[in-house]
Order: sequence, then structure tokens, then C-alpha cells
Amino acid sequence: MNKSFGLNIVNRMDRLPFSSIHKKVIIALSIAYFFEFSDLNTFSYASPKLVSEWHLPLSVIATINSSAFFGMFLGASLGGLLGDKVGRKKSIILSLIGLSVFSALNALSWSVWSLMIFRFVTGMATSSLLVNANTYIIEFFPKATRGKYQGIAVAIGITGIPITGWVSRYLIPLADWGWRLVFVWGALGIFSLFLIVKLFELPRWYEIKGHTRKAKETIEKIEAIVRKEKGFLREPESESFNYAAGKGKVADIFKRPYVGRTIILISVWIFQTIAFYGFGSWVPTLLVKQGINLEDSLVYSTLITIGAPLGSLLGAAIADRFERKANIIFSCFFIAASVILYGITLNPVMIVVFGFLINFIERTFSSNLYTYTSELYGTEVRSFGQGLAYGIGRFSNVLGPFCISLIYTSSGYLTVFIFIAICWIASGLVVFFGPRTSKRSLEEINGLESKTANAEMNVPSGSPRNV
Repeated sequence: MNKSFGLNIVNRMDRLPFSSIHKKVIIALSIAYFFEFSDLNTFSYASPKLVSEWHLPLSVIATINSSAFFGMFLGASLGGLLGDKVGRKKSIILSLIGLSVFSALNALSWSVWSLMIFRFVTGMATSSLLVNANTYIIEFFPKATRGKYQGIAVAIGITGIPITGWVSRYLIPLADWGWRLVFVWGALGIFSLFLIVKLFELPRWYEIKGHTRKAKETIEKIEAIVRKEKGFLREPESESFNYAAGKGKVADIFKRPYVGRTIILISVWIFQTIAFYGFGSWVPTLLVKQGINLEDSLVYSTLITIGAPLGSLLGAAIADRFERKANIIFSCFFIAASVILYGITLNPVMIVVFGFLINFIERTFSSNLYTYTSELYGTEVRSFGQGLAYGIGRFSNVLGPFCISLIYTSSGYLTVFIFIAICWIASGLVVFFGPRTSKRSLEEINGLESKTANAEMNVPSGSPRNV
């Protein structure tokens, strides 16, 4: 393993003021997020039409939905490994191409099986894109503002949900095949590649892989751009952590100090995924089953999703102001209460009000959880660690749709929402046991020792060597 001292990458990146280069990262990844979030909801908008057009029972809709979540599980885990192996930028590019191509192929589906396969591969691409985009932002932005700018990128990207809802509302009624156009819309994310290819690979990743020369060249280019724009740069703090170039191992996330964090994150992502998609993916269909016509159910669902980008903005505003895990816990309990209130009303106005509140706080929760998940691992395993947690959460929803369908058919409409509320409460209780992360460097969170300390003792195998 090659020791890499002297570059002081972390402190040099942390002392950079917000500049045009940071703005370009936000814009490029926000557009990618936009179409990633759009795709997560395209099937929920198309499914009511598929029920009538292809004469499908809810169990088949659940099977198609589950295939996408199984793809998300594999995509997050394998995409995380890819990001740690070949770099964040390359992984984002490959994932975005896959998302766009297979979203377009969804529109060409000719049978249930073909749609299942295309949804599966699209799911792989969406989760890989999300994991690596999250990692890129966390590693690029300073410790004092990374939560804020992660939230801003998500807030911009998440406008894809209500916008896709309105687009779907106009495209689906155009013809019997109008639902296919919704997937064509989702493929337009390919155009964000023109911005993403211009981004730098992360100097942190170069350093951890032992590419010292590339790390040095990249950090100097970034500093030169910021210095030219701002006129000067303050001196970075002195280097105080041990950076060791080497390969992170899959097994590392199941050793100290990561094993407890891995259990916490997997648990919260399982509960969150079942609750989030149990609500979002099924609302249009359940409303129709309750006697509300298809067009009105799409209008209600779309109005509800307007809360999502506003909630992400709130998440960005509070991310670095309060402790991250406290934001997450409070959000979980607020959502649980709102879900119960949503389930006991069929008044159109109250459906929209409580649904709006759920989406609003859900996205406050999500923007903080994306940041929190990335923070709990070192650079050598960061993409894989968060990818596995996120992916297992998505895998849990392979069974999630069947649970919702079974609960609805056996116990009724309200019981579905009681179940969803319990999942949110469980999420909050699990996060309580996680570490604090706000305003702490990634090195401090992950327990890196000072160079002096490490010079006097050997670092145990499996401990975090770097970030």
C-alpha cells in the first residue's frame, strides 16, 4: 500500500469558496437527478392506464414494479463497486446512458415480460446513477456546506416528479398508447451528458487509488479556476490525516467501525423504501380503486408531488444548521402522523393537503438521508457502502408491492396507511443509534488518526485508512 502525504487534498478542497466550478457540478448533477427521479415515478403514472389497456390485475402491476426494484438493488450495489473501481465521473456517465436508453425501450414494450425486463435494467441504471452522484457531491463540496448543496441538487432534480406528473397528465390521454410517451420523456436525460463530461474526476478518488500525479494535477486545476475567479485563496489547514492508497474491500463495510453503521443504514433504507414507495407508487391506483376516476386521481397525485421540491429546499436549509440525524428522526415521526391522517380522509381537498405534507417532509428526510448515508463510509468503500444499503432497501420493495396489495385486499384501504406509518416510525428509531455527522470532516466521522499517531503504530487491517 502506498502512503500518499503532502497533497493535503481534503483541506485544500474544504477551504474553497463557492464558485462557478461548484455551480457547474450542481447544474450537471441536478439535471441527472431530474430524470432519475422522473423515472422512479413514470411507471406509477402509467400503471392505471396499463391496468385498463392490457387488462392487468394489481398482482401483475406489483410484479412489474418489483422487477424495477430488484434492478435497483443490483444497480446500487454493482454501481457502487463500479464507482469505487473506475471513478465517480465514469460511473455517472455509464449509468446515465443506461437510464436513457432503457427508458426509451420501456416505451417499445410489447408484453408484460418485455416491460418487466426493461424496467429491471432501467432500475439498475437509476440506482447506480443516484449512488455515484451522491458520492460525487459529498466528496466535492466542503464539510460545512456539503449537506446544503446536496439538498439543493436534490431539490432541483426532484422537480422532475411533479413536472413528470403534469407531462403524464397530458400525454397519457392522447391515445391508447399515450403511456408509452411518458417513458420517452424519461429518456431525455441523455442530453445532460454534455455537461457531465466536462466535470473533473474527484481528486480524493485519484489519491485513494494511488494516482498521485493525477490527483495533484486535478486539485491544482480546480484551485486555479477558483483563484482566477475570486482573486485569492486562503491557505488550507495543515494536513492532519493519514491517506493511504489502496483498494477498499467488500468485507471492510462489515468490520469496525463500519459494521454497526452498515446495519443501521440497511435497516433505515428497508423501512424507508417500503414506506415511501408504498405511498407514492400506489396512490393513483388505490384512489381509482376507492371510486375516484383516473383523471382526477392523476390530478390529485400530481398536486401532492409539488411538495417534493419544496421539502428538498427545506432539507437543504436545515441540513448543516442542525444535526443531520436529528433532522431525519423528526421527519420520520412527522410523516407517520401525516400518513395516518391521509388514510382516514377521502375529501379531495384533505387528500391533497395531507399528501402534500407527506411529500414535503419525505423529501426533507431524503435529502438529509442521502448525505448521511454517504458520510458514514471512507472514500475507498463509500460508493459501495452506500450502494449496498440503498440497494438492499430497494430489494426489500421486491416484496413491498405484494405486501401493499395483500394488505389492501385483506384488510382495506386504511390498514395500508397504518402499515406505512409504522415503517416510518421504525426508520426514525433506527437512525437514533447512528453517529453525528454535521460540520464534521469525513475523516473525523470515519475515525482517521493523525499522521503522527499512525507513524507510531500500525493501523489494524480492516480499519478505515482514508476518506
